[in-house]
Amino acid sequence: MNLVKLSWKNLTYKPWATALSIILFALGIGLVSLLFLLQSQLQKNFEKNLAGIDLVVGAKGSPLQLILSSMYHVDAPTGNVSLQEIRPFLNPKHPLISDAIPLSMGDSYKSYRILGTDQALVDLYEAELAQGEIWTKNFEATIGAGVAAELGMKVGDKFASSHGFMDDADMEHDAHAFMVVGILRPTGAIIDQLILVTTQSFWLVHEHEADTSGAHATEDLHVVPAPLLQEDPAKEITSLLVKFKGRNFQALNMQRSINENTDLQAATPAIEINRLFNLMSTGEQVLRTLASVIVFVSGLSIFISLFSSLRDRKQELALMRVMGSGRKKLFVIIIIEGLLIAVIGYVLGILLSHGGMQLFAQMMQESYRYSFSGLDFLKEEGFLLIGAVVLGFIAALVPAVQASRTDISDTLTGSA
Repeated sequence: MNLVKLSWKNLTYKPWATALSIILFALGIGLVSLLFLLQSQLQKNFEKNLAGIDLVVGAKGSPLQLILSSMYHVDAPTGNVSLQEIRPFLNPKHPLISDAIPLSMGDSYKSYRILGTDQALVDLYEAELAQGEIWTKNFEATIGAGVAAELGMKVGDKFASSHGFMDDADMEHDAHAFMVVGILRPTGAIIDQLILVTTQSFWLVHEHEADTSGAHATEDLHVVPAPLLQEDPAKEITSLLVKFKGRNFQALNMQRSINENTDLQAATPAIEINRLFNLMSTGEQVLRTLASVIVFVSGLSIFISLFSSLRDRKQELALMRVMGSGRKKLFVIIIIEGLLIAVIGYVLGILLSHGGMQLFAQMMQESYRYSFSGLDFLKEEGFLLIGAVVLGFIAALVPAVQASRTDISDTLTGSA
């Protein structure tokens, strides 16, 4: 019988003690792994959706709320701003701004957000068409890959928008339907979860509902809209995504200038997201500390389990010595037992963490339309395996030394 099989038989001699050590170890490893997965995928999602945007301009309120609603689409907007207020930033000849992408929010379809914007948003996320074409006329819609997959929508389908971000039939705008004219390829960014239409479509939906005189003829709605600079300055959008031509002093000072001298609010995405991560770091640190405590306790449990089992196995170990097993062999057997508990606990912990992450991914998909996965494996988990093996070795070291020093005569004569 090889040493690994012998070590396994020794562990199964006291299954409950072994199981307790493995479960404790798995919980610690699983929690650490889950934290790694959450941090990695959250950071990847947030960074991917920054998309090179330098500034977000919108209504006064919380700057973090402005960023979350305009770039990550996980919060309500801070309000609307008029074209009159935002007009200077839409000027294509602006000396500091290379791109200014308007966003109009507030409606949805089956909880997927409808976004009034222009085609520059597609370029921002480097999205490509999978089917159909990019929207050009009012009440045409190009949808993200996630929307198409989840709702089973295809080119030519029609749908009615709803007010707000919840799937509520009572809030449906039944005055006019949108038609899907294109579906984008998956990008892994938030655009996969959006329904893109013209800004003017947003206005027309609400104007058509409010208009009881029949002034808006249906056949006049499906037209290529005019540029926003030519629209009524009293009309409103939600926010503006801004990219600078260069990062000179004037560009970097634009945020403060807007906040101090206008009724608008400007926020820098990178700064606000770092602030969000700082807010989350306290809770994350608490969980990391808890995980470390569990791992330490599990290592202590392995030590106690192996150490206490030696008392019941002294005669067995002495007999092995009589039958020719050297001190080194006894030492190795106990070390293997510690390593087996650690490796099994690690594997079980990784399965728990990735299974938990997959459940979490489904909840996040339903609540926020963000892509998370329990099928991603990180290099940090390889380091975690090394740490688990080292901890198993250390926990088994003292019992292994004691086993190797088993005195044959004293044990067999019962004096030990």
